[in-house]
Amino acid sequence: MRQQSFFETEPQDIPLATRLRPQTLEEFVGQRHLLAPGKVLYNLIEQDRIASMIFWGPPGVGKTTLARIIAGKTRSHFINFSAVTSGIKEIKEVMAQAEQSRRLGERTILFVDEIHRFNKAQQDAFLPYVERGSIVLIGATTENPSFEVNAALLSRCKVFVLNALSAEELTGLLRRAVEDPRGFGGESVSVTDEMLTAIATFANGDARTALGTLEMVVNNAPRENGVTTVTPEILEQCVSRRSLLYDKNGEEHYNLISALHKSMRNSDPDAAVYWLARMLEAGEDPLYVARRLVRFASEDVGMADSRALEIAVAAYQACHFIGMPECTVHLTHAAVYLSVAPKSNALYVAYGEAAQDAQKMLAEPVPLHIRNAPTRLMQELHYGEGYQYAHDTEEKLTAMQCLPDSLQGRKYYRPTEQGSEARVKARIQQIEAWKQAHRDPS
Repeated sequence: MRQQSFFETEPQDIPLATRLRPQTLEEFVGQRHLLAPGKVLYNLIEQDRIASMIFWGPPGVGKTTLARIIAGKTRSHFINFSAVTSGIKEIKEVMAQAEQSRRLGERTILFVDEIHRFNKAQQDAFLPYVERGSIVLIGATTENPSFEVNAALLSRCKVFVLNALSAEELTGLLRRAVEDPRGFGGESVSVTDEMLTAIATFANGDARTALGTLEMVVNNAPRENGVTTVTPEILEQCVSRRSLLYDKNGEEHYNLISALHKSMRNSDPDAAVYWLARMLEAGEDPLYVARRLVRFASEDVGMADSRALEIAVAAYQACHFIGMPECTVHLTHAAVYLSVAPKSNALYVAYGEAAQDAQKMLAEPVPLHIRNAPTRLMQELHYGEGYQYAHDTEEKLTAMQCLPDSLQGRKYYRPTEQGSEARVKARIQQIEAWKQAHRDPS
């Protein structure tokens, strides 16, 4: 019998999330849009037709677990590779091992966690082996692969988007953890469904966080007569009360972002900063808030202050670069700027009206004189004939018609007198007067 080392980890000391790691697709929680019977990824796994792919999604949604299940299901050699601790040397060593396995008829699945952390040279090192079939590359990333993965490598991989788990899915996972022998099934643990739902809400779609929180709660709960009872007091100590009151996918999420929007629209910087803080302190993704500010900059400020869009985009980039909690000041900067900026929704209204016309009149032909004419046939059909190049004129203007005949004279953008838009309005009036004076009467 093998003697156990004094330093070996006891089963109960292994983290709950590790003990409960799913071994089969049936145990896997969430991602039904990919893994329900008949879905693309499910079929690829069942038919053992796995190709290189990238899993893109937030933390704790099962990217690593899914890669392990695929390796087991397809009977492939599995290598777990971390972009944080590995360099070119390690890549070449693993590739040589995979090439040797290929010659022996064994397929290798190389799982690269946080693939976005590899630089261009490191990512390029995978290319020849992916192309030769030495490895099936499965990358995992929390960042948009369009920006973080080289185009050459990305073109050889299928991207699957994994979603944050719902509160219902996490609650079911937590209940299973309480009952499963790999979890707390061998103990008598008393915890209500309401408490499990509270933990699931706190986890914000992250299964690892949910299981870690449950483990902390149970380990700190009082034990009497062989029964561990989770009390509200213990739960409150182990999780943040403010997070329990905020569901990213629930009504309060939309109430708070609505409050932020309407406070900025009403030029109330103090209210805007308060609602911003409510969202961020409750655990909201700062990039979500930043995206809403970018939208607001054009929808509610627009041409009244075009700098607003620059400020909002800069705030988004700052959040991307440094994250929480440092980026709170950048979001505050943008929220206050947008609150005190002059307001105009003329761009929002303009697009809405143009979209209605576009939907009703999808077949309106482009006037011949503003069509492109790259071929002789198009030239013979009078494409581009009569086009007037504005830069050839002293005023940089022509009276040429650019709308279809049926929409001639239609006005979508109607500038206001707010802020810089007053100058835009004056300029448009000047242009229209000039065109009217130079328009061909015929």
